[in-house]
Amino acid sequence: MKQVLLLVGIALLLMGCQETRLTDTAEQSSSERTRTMIRHAEEEILKNLYRQVNQAMVDGDIQALEKLLKPETELIHMTGYRQPVAEWLDAIASGEMAYYSWQEEAITNIQMNGDTASLIGQSRVKARIWGSGPSTWPLQIEMHFEKQHGQWIITKQIASTY
Repeated sequence: MKQVLLLVGIALLLMGCQETRLTDTAEQSSSERTRTMIRHAEEEILKNLYRQVNQAMVDGDIQALEKLLKPETELIHMTGYRQPVAEWLDAIASGEMAYYSWQEEAITNIQMNGDTASLIGQSRVKARIWGSGPSTWPLQIEMHFEKQHGQWIITKQIASTY
Protein backbone atom coordinates (compact mmCIF):
# COMPACT_ATOMS: atom_id res chain seq x y z
CA MET A 1 0.00 0.00 0.00
CA LYS A 2 2.82 2.40 0.88
CA GLN A 3 4.44 1.66 -2.48
CA VAL A 4 1.21 2.43 -4.33
CA LEU A 5 0.80 5.71 -2.45
CA LEU A 6 4.45 6.53 -3.11
CA LEU A 7 4.00 5.81 -6.85
CA VAL A 8 0.80 7.89 -6.96
CA GLY A 9 2.62 10.74 -5.18
CA ILE A 10 5.55 10.56 -7.62
CA ALA A 11 3.16 10.45 -10.58
CA LEU A 12 1.29 13.51 -9.30
CA LEU A 13 4.56 15.31 -8.69
CA LEU A 14 5.79 14.49 -12.21
CA MET A 15 2.49 15.58 -13.71
CA GLY A 16 2.76 18.89 -11.87
CA CYS A 17 6.32 19.35 -13.12
CA GLN A 18 5.24 18.53 -16.68
CA GLU A 19 2.39 21.02 -16.40
CA THR A 20 4.82 23.67 -15.12
CA ARG A 21 7.19 22.95 -18.01
CA LEU A 22 4.35 23.27 -20.53
CA THR A 23 3.27 26.58 -18.97
CA ASP A 24 6.89 27.85 -18.97
CA THR A 25 7.28 26.79 -22.62
CA ALA A 26 4.02 28.53 -23.59
CA GLU A 27 5.08 31.70 -21.77
CA GLN A 28 8.52 31.51 -23.40
CA SER A 29 6.96 31.05 -26.85
CA SER A 30 4.65 34.00 -26.25
CA SER A 31 7.59 36.08 -25.08
CA GLU A 32 9.64 35.08 -28.14
CA ARG A 33 6.73 35.95 -30.44
CA THR A 34 6.42 39.34 -28.77
CA ARG A 35 10.16 40.01 -29.17
CA THR A 36 9.98 38.96 -32.83
CA MET A 37 7.01 41.26 -33.45
CA ILE A 38 8.77 44.18 -31.77
CA ARG A 39 11.96 43.56 -33.74
CA HIS A 40 9.99 43.42 -37.01
CA ALA A 41 8.23 46.70 -36.14
CA GLU A 42 11.58 48.34 -35.31
CA GLU A 43 13.07 47.13 -38.62
CA GLU A 44 10.14 48.65 -40.51
CA ILE A 45 10.71 51.97 -38.72
CA LEU A 46 14.38 51.92 -39.77
CA LYS A 47 13.47 51.10 -43.38
CA ASN A 48 10.95 53.93 -43.43
CA LEU A 49 13.55 56.38 -42.10
CA TYR A 50 15.82 55.41 -44.99
CA ARG A 51 12.94 56.01 -47.41
CA GLN A 52 12.00 59.32 -45.78
CA VAL A 53 15.57 60.63 -46.13
CA ASN A 54 15.62 59.72 -49.81
CA GLN A 55 12.28 61.41 -50.46
CA ALA A 56 13.25 64.51 -48.47
CA MET A 57 16.46 64.77 -50.54
CA VAL A 58 14.43 64.71 -53.77
CA ASP A 59 11.91 67.19 -52.34
CA GLY A 60 14.71 69.45 -51.08
CA ASP A 61 12.90 69.35 -47.73
CA ILE A 62 15.58 70.62 -45.36
CA GLN A 63 13.20 70.72 -42.38
CA ALA A 64 12.31 67.05 -42.81
CA LEU A 65 15.99 66.14 -43.11
CA GLU A 66 16.80 68.11 -39.95
CA LYS A 67 14.17 66.09 -38.07
CA LEU A 68 15.48 62.76 -39.38
CA LEU A 69 19.19 63.42 -38.85
CA LYS A 70 21.01 63.97 -35.57
CA PRO A 71 22.70 67.41 -35.75
CA GLU A 72 26.13 65.74 -35.44
CA THR A 73 25.41 63.32 -38.28
CA GLU A 74 28.29 62.81 -40.66
CA LEU A 75 27.85 61.96 -44.33
CA ILE A 76 30.79 60.11 -45.80
CA HIS A 77 30.71 60.49 -49.58
CA MET A 78 31.93 57.85 -52.02
CA THR A 79 34.95 60.12 -52.57
CA GLY A 80 35.82 59.72 -48.90
CA TYR A 81 34.88 63.31 -48.07
CA ARG A 82 33.45 63.51 -44.53
CA GLN A 83 30.75 66.15 -44.71
CA PRO A 84 29.01 67.57 -41.64
CA VAL A 85 25.24 67.38 -41.96
CA ALA A 86 24.82 71.18 -41.74
CA GLU A 87 27.11 71.63 -44.76
CA TRP A 88 25.23 68.95 -46.71
CA LEU A 89 21.88 70.57 -45.94
CA ASP A 90 23.25 73.95 -47.04
CA ALA A 91 24.42 72.37 -50.32
CA ILE A 92 20.93 70.95 -50.91
CA ALA A 93 19.28 74.26 -50.04
CA SER A 94 21.56 76.19 -52.43
CA GLY A 95 21.10 73.69 -55.26
CA GLU A 96 24.79 72.78 -55.21
CA MET A 97 23.50 69.25 -54.63
CA ALA A 98 20.22 68.55 -56.39
CA TYR A 99 18.43 65.21 -56.12
CA TYR A 100 15.83 64.58 -58.84
CA SER A 101 14.56 61.07 -58.20
CA TRP A 102 15.24 57.84 -56.38
CA GLN A 103 14.11 54.27 -56.86
CA GLU A 104 14.63 51.78 -54.07
CA GLU A 105 16.16 48.47 -55.07
CA ALA A 106 16.97 46.83 -51.74
CA ILE A 107 17.25 47.32 -48.00
CA THR A 108 19.45 44.66 -46.43
CA ASN A 109 21.72 43.80 -43.55
CA ILE A 110 19.55 45.32 -40.81
CA GLN A 111 21.53 45.06 -37.59
CA MET A 112 20.08 45.97 -34.20
CA ASN A 113 21.93 46.07 -30.91
CA GLY A 114 20.04 47.75 -28.09
CA ASP A 115 19.76 51.45 -28.85
CA THR A 116 21.90 51.33 -32.00
CA ALA A 117 21.13 49.95 -35.43
CA SER A 118 22.26 50.02 -39.04
CA LEU A 119 21.10 48.97 -42.47
CA ILE A 120 22.27 49.06 -46.06
CA GLY A 121 19.96 50.70 -48.57
CA GLN A 122 20.44 50.50 -52.32
CA SER A 123 18.67 52.88 -54.68
CA ARG A 124 19.06 54.35 -58.13
CA VAL A 125 19.45 58.07 -57.46
CA LYS A 126 19.38 60.75 -60.14
CA ALA A 127 21.28 63.81 -58.94
CA ARG A 128 23.54 66.68 -59.82
CA ILE A 129 26.39 66.87 -57.32
CA TRP A 130 28.79 69.80 -57.22
CA GLY A 131 28.10 70.68 -60.85
CA SER A 132 28.44 67.14 -62.18
CA GLY A 133 25.46 65.56 -63.87
CA PRO A 134 22.64 65.07 -63.65
CA SER A 135 23.51 61.39 -63.55
CA THR A 136 21.85 58.31 -62.16
CA TRP A 137 23.97 56.39 -59.68
CA PRO A 138 23.47 53.01 -58.07
CA LEU A 139 23.81 54.56 -54.62
CA GLN A 140 24.38 52.41 -51.58
CA ILE A 141 23.98 54.00 -48.16
CA GLU A 142 25.13 52.35 -44.98
CA MET A 143 22.88 54.16 -42.53
CA HIS A 144 23.47 54.15 -38.78
CA PHE A 145 20.85 54.93 -36.15
CA GLU A 146 20.60 55.66 -32.46
CA LYS A 147 17.48 55.46 -30.35
CA GLN A 148 16.97 58.64 -28.33
CA HIS A 149 13.98 59.12 -26.04
CA GLY A 150 12.31 56.11 -27.67
CA GLN A 151 12.76 57.43 -31.24
CA TRP A 152 15.24 56.30 -33.88
CA ILE A 153 17.41 59.04 -35.41
CA ILE A 154 20.06 58.81 -38.12
CA THR A 155 23.61 59.34 -36.89
CA LYS A 156 25.81 58.47 -39.85
CA GLN A 157 25.54 57.78 -43.58
CA ILE A 158 28.27 56.17 -45.65
CA ALA A 159 27.75 56.43 -49.41
CA SER A 160 29.19 54.11 -52.03
CA THR A 161 28.05 52.54 -55.27
CA TYR A 162 27.00 48.94 -55.85
